[in-house]
Amino acid sequence: MDFTFPWPMSQGEWAAFGSAAITVLFGLMLFFAPGISFRILRLQPKPDRPWAIAEGRGRMSGFYLGLGLSCLLLAQPLLYMALGFSWLLTAFGRVLSMMSDGANTPFNWASAAVEFLLAALPLAFVFGLIG
Repeated sequence: MDFTFPWPMSQGEWAAFGSAAITVLFGLMLFFAPGISFRILRLQPKPDRPWAIAEGRGRMSGFYLGLGLSCLLLAQPLLYMALGFSWLLTAFGRVLSMMSDGANTPFNWASAAVEFLLAALPLAFVFGLIG
């Protein structure tokens, strides 16, 4: 059985591929530079709890890398759907927090916009809105 890298062939595939590639880049940054990533995300582990960095390196980067690499290496519509819904629920959680937790900041608005975009790209491809 031969394995070939599934290179995108249409604009829709490129959009979904791009969302997956950005997801992988976020995962790599969390994996290899969790301190910098936490500063960008405006998170700060307590000095007496250095194992909090393991959450970024393990739990957060693991999901980004696992789902993103699965999408890139297998290029299956259901994986792209999972990626899109994951980003959509991430954006929804951020908007909910902005409405109920007092987190209405420019950083959260910009992050929500990026998350909605990263959700829209693979979902538009999967549901046939872009071909």
